[in-house]
Amino acid sequence: MTNNTTSVVLERTPTELYKILKFEGLASSGGEAKQVIANGLVTVNGKVELQKRKKIVAGDIIKFADNILEISEKN
Repeated sequence: MTNNTTSVVLERTPTELYKILKFEGLASSGGEAKQVIANGLVTVNGKVELQKRKKIVAGDIIKFADNILEISEKN
């Protein structure tokens, strides 16, 4: 199994978790993103995250399926 690691630069922080999944193309819609979070399929910094609107900031690591998103913010 290979992991697909992507660096994500946020225009504004904090940004809600479900929006990042949607904007990065890991979910086809906000509704789908919220569903995969509710189903416990997403981790933030190594812990299962069930809050759809969890505030994500620079330094956070999001994992979903075989994807890893490393979060940073625009300077």
